[in-house]
Amino acid sequence: MPAPRRAPPPRSAARRPRRLARAIAAAVALSALPALAPAGPAAGLTVARDGTDPPADRASPGDFAGTVSLPGGRRVHVECRGTGTPTVVLVSGARGAADEWTHAVDPAHPETAPVPSTSAVLPTVASFTRVCAYDRPGTTRFDDGPSPTTAVPQPTTAADGAADLRAVLAAAGEHGPYVLVGASWGAMITALAARTGDPRVAGLVTVDGASTHLRDTLTPAQWSDWMRKIDAMKGPEGLEVPDYPAGVAEIRAAPPLARPLPAAVLSSDEPWDLRVGDGGSTWPAWSAAQKRLAAELHARHVTDTHSGHGIAVEQPRTVSDAVRDVVERVRNGAEKQGR
Repeated sequence: MPAPRRAPPPRSAARRPRRLARAIAAAVALSALPALAPAGPAAGLTVARDGTDPPADRASPGDFAGTVSLPGGRRVHVECRGTGTPTVVLVSGARGAADEWTHAVDPAHPETAPVPSTSAVLPTVASFTRVCAYDRPGTTRFDDGPSPTTAVPQPTTAADGAADLRAVLAAAGEHGPYVLVGASWGAMITALAARTGDPRVAGLVTVDGASTHLRDTLTPAQWSDWMRKIDAMKGPEGLEVPDYPAGVAEIRAAPPLARPLPAAVLSSDEPWDLRVGDGGSTWPAWSAAQKRLAAELHARHVTDTHSGHGIAVEQPRTVSDAVRDVVERVRNGAEKQGR
């Protein structure tokens, strides 16, 4: 349990990025983040600034950021850095682009916007293994600009996300084993990907991840109101709309994990709320779902995160430390099997 400490200051909607303020109650994207500021490309990587990316397709992956071509002609923005195994794959929350993992809040000025940072999750993980992040269709960047990833019809399901995850890694020339890191809605995608029989998935990390357990811990009124708000997000602009009911059904219909995997569940400890239903705060239900998820995965449960829902940008070291721990456990297991 976290050590007693003072209550966090209130987090107003004015301090959230616009891309997330639009979606927090409905999609459980990152919440409680500062206002937007223009964002630039990561240092040392080439990314076009006119809304399109240079192609990143390559036979021998190195550090790159660009778009890869998927079957059918769609293109997806992906960024990969570092060397080593296993490869860590970072999967953002609803409507969140890859910059959720390259940006961080300045702890000295928490009221300001996330900015590109060498202490962010992706560059930190790149210092000890290979790591990739990508923009799903319908995601937006911290400068509120659209991703160069080709749009698709909405809503999308966890199965859609898992299929794209596999296709993106193949198109980028990446190879397993993989440690999948899912934030919020991204954890629904990684949960299904891990259960669909891919032996290359070797570890899991969830970052205040959504899960099937929310269907049981939220009251019926809270769940129904949340689904209505998600449905109301559908629009002609093509922004991501996660289909939670379909995702829950897909994961529950999938076989259980073929074997126990090294895993970590990171949970927010600064209360936040979906603001749905009329049965009071959803924070207790969210916390209960986190406990059930940790138990289901037999995972190390990190609860002293000193963060709201946006752990990746608020406390990136906490995330990268948990990833490092799972990576080391995967490596140690591989060494034992090789003896």
